[in-house]
Amino acid sequence: MKQYLFTVLLTATVTLVLSWSVWQIALKFKLYPGIRARDVHTTPTPRLGGIAVFLGIAASMAVSAGNPYFSIIWSDPQQMIAILAAMTLTVLVGVADDIWDLDWFIKLGAQFLAAGIVVGWGQLQLYALPIGGMTVISGPVGFAISVLAIVVVMNAVNFIDGLDGLLTGVCLIANAIFFVYSYLLVRDIGASTYFNLASFLAATLVGACAGFLPLNWSKAKMFMGDAGALLIGLLMATSALAITAQWPTVTSEDLGRSQLLGAFIPILLPIAVVILPLIDFGSAVVRRLWAGKSPFSPDRKHLHHRMLDMGHSDRAAVLIFYAWTAIIGLAVLLMYLASRQGWPGAYWIGVAYGVVGAAACLVVTISPRKRRSRKRVPRPEAAL
Repeated sequence: MKQYLFTVLLTATVTLVLSWSVWQIALKFKLYPGIRARDVHTTPTPRLGGIAVFLGIAASMAVSAGNPYFSIIWSDPQQMIAILAAMTLTVLVGVADDIWDLDWFIKLGAQFLAAGIVVGWGQLQLYALPIGGMTVISGPVGFAISVLAIVVVMNAVNFIDGLDGLLTGVCLIANAIFFVYSYLLVRDIGASTYFNLASFLAATLVGACAGFLPLNWSKAKMFMGDAGALLIGLLMATSALAITAQWPTVTSEDLGRSQLLGAFIPILLPIAVVILPLIDFGSAVVRRLWAGKSPFSPDRKHLHHRMLDMGHSDRAAVLIFYAWTAIIGLAVLLMYLASRQGWPGAYWIGVAYGVVGAAACLVVTISPRKRRSRKRVPRPEAAL
């Protein structure tokens, strides 16, 4: 655990220092776009934070290469090189978009290429489901599903980057929960060490988000932009795929007393920690296609925009998103932790926590409608 804490602190420190440097450079050379109709902020703000996030994570990867505790991660250098290559491509295209606003088709093509590098060159893909160790997905199908999953998560994470600190905090919470899960799961299935790629990537993401949050918290001095959001989405999906490498050896007995639910917790938790971005992404795609538009044409109808229109302040909306992320992720994590103890009906602990927490969050979410909705000035619906 100490090595993972060191990774978090190193990534956070490098990211924080570089974020401040990038912010100063962006201000000096006026490297920031104008205000768009869908934007919530009213002052031109740099969107190059993804550069600092990328360099912070890359620095931790470089240090880990010389750390004997992480030798298992570098036992196959091709895998790590593939991840770094995909990261570099994602950030380069993202920075270009943050400065020049590239066509969505170019960005989508780059995302599929980056995902293909991770899945094809890095050999990180979904081979099996944890049902008694049965392989239920063929190679070509697993490849296609894995690439598509990475691209979906990349865009889902990018879509929620609309308020100060929203994406950064949500991903920090999500990756912290996923880190705990992956850290324990590897030992529960009989691995000889806690060190694994999934936990390492989750730790670097926690550190990167923690290091960037001070400059991204309300009122934000800088945003991650597409470079940072797509990078985080890429690595979150990659860490989820990395944990599936353990699944062919997992049986329902390894994961709990209930064979059905216990077997599917490894699937539920990676989805649970990104459920809000996925819901926002799915609704946006359906909404835009229904209107005869491109699924990537921007608008001002995301979940966070709707919360603002309900009467929430920017900061309140962000904190509510944090709460929803923590409650959903922790509910599934508690189901797993309780099942490890073999308690009768252990899963209901997580279910009860989720139900009570979701009910409390729902009350807070809908309460401003009567109290504050009339006080908020309507925002323009047009978007570019």
